[in-house]
Amino acid sequence: MKEKSQGHFNPPLLVVVADEACDPEALRYALGQGAIEYEKFLESGDPDFAWKPPQDEWQSIALGYTSGTTASPKGVVLHHRGAYLMSLCNPLVWGMNEGAIYLWTLPMFHCNGWCFTWALAALCGTNICLRQVTAKGVYSAIAKHGVTHFCAAPVVLNTIVNAAPEDTILPLPHVVHVMTAGAAPPPAVLFAMSRKGFRVTHTYGLSETYGPSTICAWKPEWDSLPPDNQARLNARQGVRYTTLECLDVISTKTGEPVPADGKTMGEIVMRGNVVMKGYLKNPKANEETFANGWFHSGDLGVKHQDGYIEIKDRSKDIIISGGENISSVEVENSLYLHPAVLEASVVARADERWGESPCAFVTLKPEVNKSDEQWLAEDIMKFCKSKMPAYWVPKSVVFGPLPKTATGKIQKHVLRGKAQQLGPVKVSKL
Repeated sequence: MKEKSQGHFNPPLLVVVADEACDPEALRYALGQGAIEYEKFLESGDPDFAWKPPQDEWQSIALGYTSGTTASPKGVVLHHRGAYLMSLCNPLVWGMNEGAIYLWTLPMFHCNGWCFTWALAALCGTNICLRQVTAKGVYSAIAKHGVTHFCAAPVVLNTIVNAAPEDTILPLPHVVHVMTAGAAPPPAVLFAMSRKGFRVTHTYGLSETYGPSTICAWKPEWDSLPPDNQARLNARQGVRYTTLECLDVISTKTGEPVPADGKTMGEIVMRGNVVMKGYLKNPKANEETFANGWFHSGDLGVKHQDGYIEIKDRSKDIIISGGENISSVEVENSLYLHPAVLEASVVARADERWGESPCAFVTLKPEVNKSDEQWLAEDIMKFCKSKMPAYWVPKSVVFGPLPKTATGKIQKHVLRGKAQQLGPVKVSKL
């Protein structure tokens, strides 16, 4: 940026953390370019600074962008009231106490760290930060720093339960509370976590609802159930947070609430103080998202007899891999650029490590030599790596004709069935 600016570069304020894992050469270079070391930055603060609250709690506090599952990410504008309420509600529903020791496995840039950045200040909690999330780092922090709580997407839980013995410190020195969201956690992962001594709380939400806004509240009668039944029940998305006024599953045709039968599908909708102000400079998206006085999540689910909701499918063919959203359309657009690809369609396939990963169904051009499909699949994956983020790259490629309707539209529901028959992508043993 500096080289291209022709002398008009105005560098951003950069604060760097010089911990023991920091590369000293990179640190020296950054400081030489005007960066500020974190501890020095803290020392520059004024302990007598007179903080002024916002004049109106509806004023904006943060702007965060969605993962960009359509053509472009949407800017989610959050307000002070929602952030304040969520910061207090998170520890309330989770049973966090004053002095909690919290490990940051969840990125702070993801929905403002689900508002735990502020919640920990309210609780006088301790923040433990990791430069890179690894199973060894998590276990070490629990043993070394006495970590009591951490949040993580199911893919991180999967990493923890499948860690090599030399990377673990078991049995755990104390009960560690884990909050998981970002994708529906497989019951098997929840079961494995509980066997290792972690107490997992399953929540669900979106960037538009300040992160988690529903919780699968544990019922005392579940204590006597077999562990696999417990894990299956705990994999549901649950009931509304205390500060979310309304939660329902409504028919996508009539807009009326679906019956609580655990079978009838509808869209999950929310309303209340912990819903965003709206999308930045996007009136069309706001009109659609807030239709009929509800925030429409775009997630399809059912409502059980006990009032607990459960996600069954996702609208717009979104693939959620490791808690991050992937647009199948954008992956397909890149696949069509490959010289051997005639047609392509991408759906979600179960993945032992990531929960879900993209599975590409590809029809090759007639002139392409189809004798070595494995080489072709690897070549397509390599091609994709040059076109998109690494986690978007299809983990599996299936060759053959694509099923279509009479009007020529690809039948994705048929492909999802085929992907299900393939079973989950296995974790590499290498």
